[in-house]
This record gives sequence, structure tokens and C-alpha cells, in this order.
Amino acid sequence: MANERVTSLKDVAGAAGVSVTTVSRLLNGSLELPHETKKRIEDAIRDLNYQPNPHARRLSRGRSDTIGLVVPDIANPFFATLVAAVEEEADRRGLAVSLYATLNRSGREVAYLQLIERNHVDGLIFVTNHPDDGQLGALINRTGKVVVVDEDVPDALAPKLFCDNDRGGYLAGTHLAEMGHRRVLFIGGPERMISAQRRFQGLERAMYELWGADALLLSYKGEYTVAFGREAAKRFIAEGMPASAIFASSDEIAIGLIEVLRSQGISIPQDVSVVGFDDVGPLHLFAPPLTAIRQPVRQIGQRALSLLLETNWQERTPCAVEELLPVEIVVRSSVAPPANPKAAMDKKRTRG
Repeated sequence: MANERVTSLKDVAGAAGVSVTTVSRLLNGSLELPHETKKRIEDAIRDLNYQPNPHARRLSRGRSDTIGLVVPDIANPFFATLVAAVEEEADRRGLAVSLYATLNRSGREVAYLQLIERNHVDGLIFVTNHPDDGQLGALINRTGKVVVVDEDVPDALAPKLFCDNDRGGYLAGTHLAEMGHRRVLFIGGPERMISAQRRFQGLERAMYELWGADALLLSYKGEYTVAFGREAAKRFIAEGMPASAIFASSDEIAIGLIEVLRSQGISIPQDVSVVGFDDVGPLHLFAPPLTAIRQPVRQIGQRALSLLLETNWQERTPCAVEELLPVEIVVRSSVAPPANPKAAMDKKRTRG
């Protein structure tokens, strides 16, 4: 049996005695018509059972009603929570979200940024997790309609939304210093990334405020991954546990770190204290529950979409406008006054 012919916009226009353009503009809201003319078109739509093509309507307005969301990795709990928050906010506003996972590869990031130029999306929320060589910044400046979230693209003249990384480091450092720690190891992301820089700066400021010249800060720099957390823990042990406390600057790093420390019989916080960062995963279920700096991840996702939609891109003067969202420290049970370093190492050797 042959399919019935689908009613077209031309059929509606013919039945109503108007042009196709008139019907199209009425449907996309760009034309006001006399009541009688409008009624004829609406009657024709009903009688002919015309179903407007939403994709065609969006193209006629130069819009897709779709927002692009570019993230490095959807398996990471931080990015998964961010994605969920953006989806919920978009749904509330009647918009669709196209999700693109880059695997943290610059080539894939470039390809997804070009979606704006091809009108596939109305704008992008863009999250990277590695330093930029200038290529991403240049492309963002060319395409526009991009909000940079979580990690900086330094050359991008775009709205930027971060958590207050410096404040997070400061809260961690203050807590550790007040508990008596003056030798602290910072395990952070790549040195050129704004999150790593600011978290360390905040930690450093807090430690020097309390301990002055007696403060001793060490730093291991790598990736925000479980694998790097493991590597850092092995190095920490091999170097004779040179700090009484560790500030692991992501949930993923903390997980890898704790895994190795536990396997080597090193107790938290009896032998070494640990503070994490993000507090997206179920850190309260750890043994012991992990003290951490909490990012407002859901608020970051919601605000990112609002910022993208509220910016007047036609009148906006290109510049980097940075907005910071507050963080807080969630104190649990992974920090205690410093252990005797020699006793801790002797205990480790005995168990080994």
C-alpha cells in the first residue's frame, strides 16, 4: 500500500489563499496578521492535518534550539554530574543538548568547536582538561558563542566560569595547618593549568600565613587521573614519606593515592593525612571518610547554560570575563595531627 502524501506548507497556503512565505512567517512567530487571515491559515492547518517540520522551522530562524556541550570524559564522575546539570537546565528551558566527549584530545576539540560555524548548534559549553597551545583560543575567538568552563583556555576572549580554585587551596591549607601540619605534599594537575596553579597558590598562602618560613611544601604535577594518583603515592613512599599530609587536588587522584597507600599498610590519617578536591564521588563512604574541598558542580552546569543564553553575542565586545563560583570544605575523618615520620616508615617496613 502506497504511503499517503504528506501535507506540505504549499498545500496550507493554497487552502488559505495566502503565500507560502506568509504561512511560514506566521508559524515561526515573525509575522502578525489580521485575525481573519490568521484564522484561515489555522483552519487550513487543522483541516489538512498539517504537521510542521521543527527542523525546517529552526533553520528558517537561523537556530537549532540545540546547545553543544563538549567535555573530556563522560565516565569521570565530575563531568558526568556536570552533564546532568546542563541537561536538566536545558530541559527546563525547552532546549536540546548535543553531548560531545573529546577523550581530552585537541583534534576532537577543534572539530566540535567548528559545529557553531556550520550552524549545527546555537552555542557551546566547552570544557577542556589539558593546556592549550593557542589553537583552541584562536578558534573560540573566531567562532564566538562559546562559554569556557572549569579549566581555562588562556587566549580565549570568551565568558569563563570556574570554581574558586584559589579559595579551595586556601581552605585545604588552613585546615591542615591548624591541625599541626607544616610539611604538605600537593598532588595536582599539569603545571600550566589554571586549576593546578590556583589550588597550589591558595595552599601555599594558607601554610605561610600560619607557619611562615617553617612551612615546607612539596609538589607532584601530572594528570587528574587515578593512574597518576597511584604513581604519586608510589613516589611518595619511595621518597620516604617526606610530608605529614597530602592535598590531592581531584577525586580521581585521591582514589589512586589511597589505593596504593592502603596496599602498603599506610594508614589514613594515623600515618599521613589526606584532603581531596571536587567531592563529587561518594567520599563519605571511604574508610576513613575523606575530607575534601567541594566544588558546586551542579551549579556550575546550570550557570554555564544560563551564561551562554543570557550573553548578547551581537553586541558583546570580545574579552575574557571570568566568573567564580564558591567552594567549601567538607571536614570528615582523613585529617589528624601529624604522626612521627620515622615511626610511620618503621610501621610500613614492618608490615611490608
